[in-house]
Amino acid sequence: MKFTLSWLKDHLETDASLNEIVERLTSIGLEVEHVDDKSSLKPFVIAKVLTAVQHPDADRLRVLTVDTGDGKPPVQVVCGAPNARAGLIGAFAAPGTYVPGIDVTLTVGKIRGVESHGMMCSERELELSDEHNGIIDLPADAQVGTSFASYAHLDDPVIEINLTPNRPDATSVYGIARDLAASGLGTLKSGAVEKIPGMGETPVKVVIEAPELCPGFALRLVRGVKNGPSPKWLQQRLIAIGLRPISALVDITNYVTFDRGRPLHVFDARKVAGNLVVRRAHDGEKVMALDGREYTLTPDMCAIADDNGVESIAGVMGGEHSGCDENTTDVLIESALWDPITTARTGRTLGIITDARYRFERGVDPEFMVPGVELATRLVLDLCGGEPAETEVVGYAGHKPKIVSFPISEVTRLTGIEVPKEESLDILSRLGFKPQGSGEVVDVAVPSWRPDVDGKADLVEEVMRIHGVDNIAPQPLGAHDAVNSKILTTLQVRTRTAKRALAVRGMMEAVTWSFIPAKHAELFGGGQTALKLANPIAADMSDMRPSLLPGLIAAAQRNADKGIGDVALFEVSGTYEGDGADQQRRVAAGVRRGTAKLDGSGRSWAGNSGPVGVFDAKADAIAALEACGAPVERLQIEAGGPAWYHPGRSGTIKLGPKTVLGTFGEFHPKTMEGLDVSGPLCGFEVFVDAVPEPKAKPTKTKPKLELSAFQAVKRDFAFVVDKAVEAGTLVRAALAADKKLITAVSVFDIFEGASLGADKKSIAIEVSIQPVEKTLTDEDFEALAKRVVENVGKQTGGVLRG
Repeated sequence: MKFTLSWLKDHLETDASLNEIVERLTSIGLEVEHVDDKSSLKPFVIAKVLTAVQHPDADRLRVLTVDTGDGKPPVQVVCGAPNARAGLIGAFAAPGTYVPGIDVTLTVGKIRGVESHGMMCSERELELSDEHNGIIDLPADAQVGTSFASYAHLDDPVIEINLTPNRPDATSVYGIARDLAASGLGTLKSGAVEKIPGMGETPVKVVIEAPELCPGFALRLVRGVKNGPSPKWLQQRLIAIGLRPISALVDITNYVTFDRGRPLHVFDARKVAGNLVVRRAHDGEKVMALDGREYTLTPDMCAIADDNGVESIAGVMGGEHSGCDENTTDVLIESALWDPITTARTGRTLGIITDARYRFERGVDPEFMVPGVELATRLVLDLCGGEPAETEVVGYAGHKPKIVSFPISEVTRLTGIEVPKEESLDILSRLGFKPQGSGEVVDVAVPSWRPDVDGKADLVEEVMRIHGVDNIAPQPLGAHDAVNSKILTTLQVRTRTAKRALAVRGMMEAVTWSFIPAKHAELFGGGQTALKLANPIAADMSDMRPSLLPGLIAAAQRNADKGIGDVALFEVSGTYEGDGADQQRRVAAGVRRGTAKLDGSGRSWAGNSGPVGVFDAKADAIAALEACGAPVERLQIEAGGPAWYHPGRSGTIKLGPKTVLGTFGEFHPKTMEGLDVSGPLCGFEVFVDAVPEPKAKPTKTKPKLELSAFQAVKRDFAFVVDKAVEAGTLVRAALAADKKLITAVSVFDIFEGASLGADKKSIAIEVSIQPVEKTLTDEDFEALAKRVVENVGKQTGGVLRG
C-alpha cells in the first residue's frame, strides 16, 4: 500500500515529521517497507532558455544558452526538442545529475562536435508522464533558479507499508490516518461524504440473481460528462503510487479505491444494453477485459451482464466493451459488495491481479458502498461536469454490527501489560469500536470496516498495538535447571551424529525430493500401500517415498552421467509408508557407486580399488548404527535383504529376532534396470528411530574407569560347525564363557573343505583375555579355554578342530 505524505495529511491534521509518522506506523503494526523522499528530483532546477540557434551539423538539433539562476554565466546545451526556443522556461539538469526516466547520469559531452553542459528535460525523463515530444514548458511566473520539484509539488515523500491480510481497513489512506489519529499522532479529519441530489431515477435497473455472491449493489447515472485528462494534482498522486493516469473518469475510480478503500467501476451508459444482471457466469462464457485479454468464465464466478452478455468480471476487472473513452458522455458509476472467497477464487483461476480484487477478497466496508458512489459523483461533477440521477440501491440490507464479549483482564493475561481499563476502552473507542457497559466484562460493537475482528483476542491485539509494544518490559530468558540438561530430542541427536559418522567415512550429504515416481515406489516396497499425492506437482512426483534409496541412486547416476562415476552419497531424512504418524520413519541411508571406497578417491596403496560391494555397505550401516548408540556388539547379521537387493549379496541387521535396525547390500539387476541406472552400486538403510534407548544407570555416580595392571593375552580357537551356523552366533557363545575375563572375540578365518566333511566349515576366532585381579596361571588358562569350548559346543554344536 503506497501513499504520499500530502495525501495522508488530507485526512490527518498533524505537525509530526516524516520520521515520526514512519516510526509510529511501524509501532502500531503498519510496517513501513520503504520511504521515497523524492531526493532524485531535488537536483532539477527551473531554468530559462536565452537563445536557441540551429546546430551547425544537425537539422533536428539546436544549441541553447540557458540561464540556471545561480548567478553564473549561461550554460550551453544541445537540445533536440521541437519546442526548444528562446524565452522558454523549463526543468534543467546539470552534469552529474541522475535522470530517472532514461537511467543515465549526465556528463559534459559533445553532440555532433558541440559541447553540451546538461539538458532541458521532458516529462518522461522525469517520470512524470509518457510525454516526450517536447521539453517541459512552464508558465512565465515560474521563478528561475528555484527547485522544480518544489514548484511542481513533486517533493512529496511516498510511504509504502506492508499490509497483513487481516487489515482491509488499512488499504485506504483514510484508514491509515484513522489508525495514526487513534495512536495520538494528530487529529482525524471528518470523512463524511455529502449527499449529491439527483434529477430523476437512474434508468438502468439492477437485478441480483445471485445474492449469495453480491450482498448489495449501488448504481448511479451521470449525464453530459466530458471525459478527458484528469487534473495535474490527481495525475501526480496516481503516478506517485505507481499507477498510470488514463482519463478523468478512470482516474477518479482509482483515486477513490486508494483514498477510501472503495473500489468502483464506471460503465459507458450508451454501451449498456438493457438492465444490468448480477449472476453466475455461464460455463464457457467469454469476456474481453480492460487489459485487452479474453477470459473464459465458469459457473463458480460472478459476472455483471446486460443484454449483450458479460460486461464485467465482478470484483476483479471490467469489460472492454462497456469501458469509458474520450467519447463517453453518459456514465454509470457502480459500487457493489462482492463475496470475498468467490472474488479471490476467480482472480486466482483467471490469473488476474487488480487493486479491486486485492480489497474485495479481504473485505471492504459495506457501510461505505453508497457514500462511495456519492464521493465518486462529486469528483465526476467537479472534474467532468454533468447532471446526476438518483442512486439505485439494490439488495443491501444494512450492516449489523458484530458484538464481542470483552473481559478487560484478558489484556494483562495475553500480553503481560498492565493497561488500565479506562485506557483500554478509550483506545477501542478511538479506533471506531463501541464499548457498551461498565463492568469487568463489556460488550464491544465492531465497526463495519473491521471484518477481521472476531473475538476477544483480536480486541486485545488492538489495545496492545495502540498502547505500544515498547511498553513491554524486557525480561531475560529463564535458565535451565542444570547446565547439562538435555535440549535436543534423542532423534535430533541421532540425526546429527549419524550425519557426522557418514561424512567421516568420505560420503557427501545429499538432499533429495520426498516425492518419487510411482514406478520407483513400487520397486522399493511401495506397492498397494504407497502414499499417493492427490495433487502432485509433477507426474514423476506422484508418491511419497517409502525409501531414501531411489533418490540417492538417481543422484549418483546423474553424477555418473556427467563424468563423476565414483560417488558416495548419504541422506538422513524421513520415509513414508502411510499417512499415519507411526508410518513415518527417520532413516539414514547411503549409496556408493563405482570404486568410491572409504576414502572416496577410488585409489589405494595396492593400486586401483576394486568396485564397491556388499561389505562396503555393511561397514557404512554399522558405522551409522554405532553413531546412533546401537549396541554394535550384540547386533545380528542375517543373509539376504529386501527384494531390491541382490539376494546373495545383501544382509539384514537385527537386534534380537524381531527388531530390524537396517538392511544393506548390492542392488538387484532388476532394480537397477527399473531405475535406469548402471553400477557397480551398493547401499544401505538403517532405521534411526528403531534403535532402542540406552538403559538408565541405576547409580547416581559414574563408575570409575580402571585400567588393569596385568598383561592382556590372546588365544586362538578353531571350531568345526555346520555350514548353517552363523559366525555371530559362535562369537556370542565364546563371549558368554566368561564375561569378566573375555573382553573381545573376533573372527579371523573361515575355511571349507572336503577334509572337514560334507556341509561343514571351520571358523577360527581370536579371544582377548584381560586379567583384572591377578596374573593368570596355566591352569587358569586351561580352565577358561575349556569353558569356551564347552559353551561353543553347547550353543552351536561345534567341536574344537584338531
